[in-house]
Amino acid sequence: MKALLFSLVLGLLVASQGEAQTDASQLTGRWLTQYTSASNKEKITEGGPFHAFMRYIELDEENGTILMHFYVKKNGECIEKYVSGTKEGNVYAIDYEGRNEFQLISGDENTLLVYNINVDGHGKETELVGLFGKGNNVDSKYKEEFDNTVREKGIPEENVLNFIDIDNCPEE
Repeated sequence: MKALLFSLVLGLLVASQGEAQTDASQLTGRWLTQYTSASNKEKITEGGPFHAFMRYIELDEENGTILMHFYVKKNGECIEKYVSGTKEGNVYAIDYEGRNEFQLISGDENTLLVYNINVDGHGKETELVGLFGKGNNVDSKYKEEFDNTVREKGIPEENVLNFIDIDNCPEE
């Protein structure tokens, strides 16, 4: 049943991905984490590997690569991270804290909505939904889409974190 549900969700994501990636140059640039949710909240709270403050994403459609620059906060300290991956089908495969399948749900020049499945070194799967923006103003249309996606994934509302007010890591 889980595989069937995953296939359905993946199909919907692929269908919506075409619209968002019509111009990858719009998606390359400075991004800030606005909201993140996870099926395993410990992964996104301070000290967790996905308590991440995005700074830059570069999508290279021609070569099928992604590069991300972000900070992870541990013990109040911002630790700089660079992660890269390659496109495999309709997802970007990224090795960071295990295996990740990172996928764009929708986006434009100001907002990105993403979905990630992380399988850590212990085999534990965590689903994450993230909303990135160019600044701290969140477009209500995308916030609603983020909230709907979180509900569709079965992630509890209490597992949503607002990163806007807690981002004190260095700027890009």
